[in-house]
Amino acid sequence: MYYAYKYRLKPSDAHYEELDRHRDICRQLYNHTRYRLYEYQDEHGELPSMTTLRSELPDLKKWWDGLSDVYSKVLQTVIERLFDNLKGLSKLKQNGYGVGQLNWKPPREFRSFTYSQSGFKLDKKGGQAVLSLSKLADIPIRLHRAIPDDATFKQVTVKKEPTGEWFATFGVQMDREPPDPPENPEKCVGIDVGILKYAHDTDGTAVGSLDLSDERERLEREQRTLSRKQHGSNNYEKQRRRVAECHADLRRKRRDFLHKLSAYYAREYDLVAVEDLNVKGMMESPSNSRNTASAAWGTFLSLLEYKCEREGTHFIAVNPRGTTKECASCGVSTEKPLWVREHACPACGFEADRDANAAWNILSRGLEDVGVGHSESTPVETALPVDTPVSAKRIVETGSPTLKERTASAVSE
Repeated sequence: MYYAYKYRLKPSDAHYEELDRHRDICRQLYNHTRYRLYEYQDEHGELPSMTTLRSELPDLKKWWDGLSDVYSKVLQTVIERLFDNLKGLSKLKQNGYGVGQLNWKPPREFRSFTYSQSGFKLDKKGGQAVLSLSKLADIPIRLHRAIPDDATFKQVTVKKEPTGEWFATFGVQMDREPPDPPENPEKCVGIDVGILKYAHDTDGTAVGSLDLSDERERLEREQRTLSRKQHGSNNYEKQRRRVAECHADLRRKRRDFLHKLSAYYAREYDLVAVEDLNVKGMMESPSNSRNTASAAWGTFLSLLEYKCEREGTHFIAVNPRGTTKECASCGVSTEKPLWVREHACPACGFEADRDANAAWNILSRGLEDVGVGHSESTPVETALPVDTPVSAKRIVETGSPTLKERTASAVSE
């Protein structure tokens, strides 16, 4: 399997200057290649191949001062990046979106460059772990977790964040294959995600949403301060970095919560059923889009999917239509507005928490998809009995000792 390991770099002032210089040369090469791409199209009536533009690099080095200072593989990956972006535009066009040409990259939008296959090495010098980058420098790196011994390094991407910090992300290939999911899963769970309670599962656990109100207020306060600074001044740059640090703080806390929660479900269960949410469509809704964005359901589901694959757990995304309205006991649909938080079935009398009822419906559909515990003629066979109490057995608030205990073994990604 292919994994990514991200570490913080600790460059000196000289390293900062050299990293920025290499990044800017790569940006200029990207813009030059973009120009050549459309110039070639005007001359020949078709777009050039990636090999054609790569073959121009030796001639460019003859008159372009500084281009030879950058490792050759890095220059090649810049051209690959251009064609990857071009493929993205083509895919959008095929899906019916109106697209134009590739954009010219200003300095603030080109933040990374990649060493592929060679030109980099993890080493130790003077008792300090360093990342040796060819034609650049030996940069100290903070290895907060070890990379497995059987990992094969494929590439490293060096990126400058808006806060000014530099990070290195290693792409590694593992020889071992993930375990196969069990044919007859025993521990199965259905998860309904929401805003008031982030996740409510069929085991009766309700995980509270992450409270980031203080961080948002701090961000808004810093943004108001930034709006009063003169654009381009030193004070503006200092305040812009402060705003970027607030954004990074929000992002880190949210992703930490999502990593721990998704790792817990992937490791504790044999089968995890979730809703196949159209998060992009929900974001376009005129109401509640801010809370939808803050919940980051799309990120949670993508993290949960790859962790389930890594742990050998069934991951099933089911159609979300009707999971809240449908009764988990008898299958009868009942209309109820969003503010009604309890499910009461008029047909069979089954009562449950609204989210718990949805979680059981999600699990039932997930089991049906994999053919576990269901007969095709009786799809409600594994539905909940009427006399089964369904509610949150425990409310897990984020930051509480209970959540820390449940996710202590799920800290790693």
